[in-house]
Amino acid sequence: MLRTRVIPCLLLKDKGLVKTIRFTQPTYIGDPINAVRIFNTKEVDELVFLDITATIEGRKLPIALASIIANECSMPFAIGGGIKTLDDIKELLNMGAEKVVINTQAVEDPSLIKTASNLFGNQSIVVSIDAKQQKNGAYEVYTHGGTRATGIDPVTMATKMEAIGAGEILLTSIDRDGTMQGYDLELIKLVTDATTVPIIACGGAGELSDFADAVRKGGASAVAAGSMFVFHGRRRAVLINFPTRAELESSLN
Repeated sequence: MLRTRVIPCLLLKDKGLVKTIRFTQPTYIGDPINAVRIFNTKEVDELVFLDITATIEGRKLPIALASIIANECSMPFAIGGGIKTLDDIKELLNMGAEKVVINTQAVEDPSLIKTASNLFGNQSIVVSIDAKQQKNGAYEVYTHGGTRATGIDPVTMATKMEAIGAGEILLTSIDRDGTMQGYDLELIKLVTDATTVPIIACGGAGELSDFADAVRKGGASAVAAGSMFVFHGRRRAVLINFPTRAELESSLN
């Protein structure tokens, strides 16, 4: 039995599915609903959807699209992008999302995490931390789709979010995003060593061994990936795919 969750992380922009490299150069991949239908057939345990421009554009994620995703998705899913209020969270959970993912607002209004955790249960609240390594080797948390530096260390952010009620943390390396060069194991280990809440490692997966490294060397509780599940081959041809259960078990167990 597979003990580690392996989660496709799907990025939404203008109601389409895209993939980025280091949070830039969004490339259109296709219809997100088509991707959902394919993943429905692949024994995927969970999906994550993130609207990457909602916060930057000062809007909510398209509820109509989220509703269609909820109706089509046969597995639990988490969704985020532009979430600012308890009403936003309630709307998405009532619509069918199992979890909401909160990034910028967790920095700007941490009380939202505490209140939402108390109201909806911490299992419903995922805090997303996007981090970039600086020239001096230290890591810094970025918000607004990776465009705004906060001056906050990701370990400080993670421990604070755990203390106020985050049920999970989605930890993404901006430097590794879309590169398929492997996770930033140093970043993951720094955060997992300082917390007890489940950490979902994201950013850089390119092969099955990367999943194992994130768990065994980094201490991650779960792994997420994007490019690995939507591209095929050196030319990055679009092909929605997912490893077989046997392949995952062989790598991770």
